[in-house]
Amino acid sequence: MKKQHMLKEILSFGLQLAAVIVLGVILRNTVIVHAQVVSPSMENTIVTGGRVIGSRLSYVIGAPQRFDIIVFENPINPADHPFVKRIIGLPYETVEIRNGLVYINNSDTPLDDSFTKEESFGNHGPFIVPSDSFFVLGDHRNNSFDSRSLANPFIHQDVIVGRLFATYFPRPALFRRA
Repeated sequence: MKKQHMLKEILSFGLQLAAVIVLGVILRNTVIVHAQVVSPSMENTIVTGGRVIGSRLSYVIGAPQRFDIIVFENPINPADHPFVKRIIGLPYETVEIRNGLVYINNSDTPLDDSFTKEESFGNHGPFIVPSDSFFVLGDHRNNSFDSRSLANPFIHQDVIVGRLFATYFPRPALFRRA
C-alpha cells in the first residue's frame, strides 16, 4: 500500500513538472521574449551581458512608438543572437544625424536623447524610413552597430520579436519611454 502511494505521488509530481515545462515553452514562444545584450551598444540603459524580458504581444494591438526598446532578429545572421535597440525613426519620417544630434523631418530641434551614455558625434543620413519599417539606434551611440551601420538601415516590423519592459539580470529595471 505504501509503495503504491509513493508511486502515485511520484507520478503526480512528474505530471505537474511536465505541465509547468509545457506551459513555460508555450509562454516563451507566444507571449514572452527574452534576450541578452552581448555588446555595450545599449549602455547605460542595459549593461553588457544584461538579460532582458519583454512582450511578444505588445504590437498585436498597437504600433511601435519612438523610444521603445525592441528586440528584433539579427539582420546580419537571423540564426544568431537577436539585437536590442531603441526605435528612433518611424515610418515615413526623415531621420538625420548632424554633429551627433538626431533630427526628425528637418526639425530645428534635435530629439531629446538624455538617456544616451555620452555625447554623440558624427553625421549620417538623411534616411527616409519606409512604411512598415523603423530606424533604430543603440543608447551608446558611439559604440553601437545599429541602423547607421547596416546595408539596409531599416528594421521591418516583421522581424521585431517584441518590446522590452524590464531587465532581470544583473539589476532589475523597468524601461520607460523617454
